Amino acid sequence: MRVVIVTESFPPDVNGVAHCALQTARHLVERGHSPVVVAPAPAPGTRPDAPAPCPVVHVPSLPLPGYPQVRVALPSRRLAATLAEHRADVVHLASPFVLGVRGMAAAARLGIPAVAVYQTDLAGYARTYMGAGEAAAWRRIRSVHGAADLTLAPSGAALRDLRTHGVPRVALWPRGVDTERFRPDRRDEVLRRELAPNGELIVGYVGRLAPEKRVELLAGACGLDGVRVVIVGEGPSRPSLEQALPGAVFLGRRTGDDLARIFASLDLFVHTGPFETFCQTVQEAMASALPVVAPAAGGPLDLVAHGHTGLLVPPHDATAVRDAVRALAAGPALRAAFGAAGRATVEGRTWAAVGDQLIGHYAAVLAGRRTVAA
Repeated sequence: MRVVIVTESFPPDVNGVAHCALQTARHLVERGHSPVVVAPAPAPGTRPDAPAPCPVVHVPSLPLPGYPQVRVALPSRRLAATLAEHRADVVHLASPFVLGVRGMAAAARLGIPAVAVYQTDLAGYARTYMGAGEAAAWRRIRSVHGAADLTLAPSGAALRDLRTHGVPRVALWPRGVDTERFRPDRRDEVLRRELAPNGELIVGYVGRLAPEKRVELLAGACGLDGVRVVIVGEGPSRPSLEQALPGAVFLGRRTGDDLARIFASLDLFVHTGPFETFCQTVQEAMASALPVVAPAAGGPLDLVAHGHTGLLVPPHDATAVRDAVRALAAGPALRAAFGAAGRATVEGRTWAAVGDQLIGHYAAVLAGRRTVAA
């Protein structure tokens, strides 16, 4: 199968869209298929940590004003030319918004089936950044995804949202996790002593540092005796978060085995963002045998079994986050039980397994097109 993956983000970017697009390309190659990636050109001077598994076509891009870590694709003939030259059987649109919309239009002109992967809660972002605009965001989502042969939602919550707002032809496609990389035996006692020299309980957050992630909700946890908060990631909110989270350790951007070592060296993982369509870092924490605290909203509802693998708290509630951290800090046996249950829960959620599900979705779309043509 010849697949063109049109993605709004790709390594060296570090985010869920980039990571999922990379894993998709890698799995397609491993299964004998022929993918090509089309993505915005990265910032000058930046390079991915490892070579891409397939050819990557970069289109010109500019940094998003106020958020330079995000690159926005400019109009380019390279996209349509790639679809034609690769003789694509299917176009995979990863979180289509700008480049993906152009990919959808090009696929329609060429008569190529399109599978759109919903990954970004644009409505939630509209509320966060503009204080309004949720209805307009859903109109945009309906317009974009309504043109696809199939839209894939990463979680039950996302699936319900899409259907509630009138998006047709929606199916569930979750995300995998690398259980070989993220595992508890990577725990590093030397690193733990560096992060918590007085033997504090280490509470970690991993992700982008941006307003919609609500990382400031960890302020109460920073004030707990015997707790050290560790923040992994970069983004425009870092300066304000360094002021809002006194005593927290900021480690910046980490990837690969280094990130896995940090995960395994934590005692507890907290995710604070209420707008996650999936939440990959929760799965990575669970694979590392960590108990998880997360908001009872969006993707974490599928991932965290309250009282079994972690604790779900009301979204936007700093007091609830603090109290959950305090409860788990006081219960080492409970932390161990949650962590073990979390690891057991994700052991079958490999990228190979979910990648095969994706190929099945492609095949179903192609079969549907052939039926219509007949």
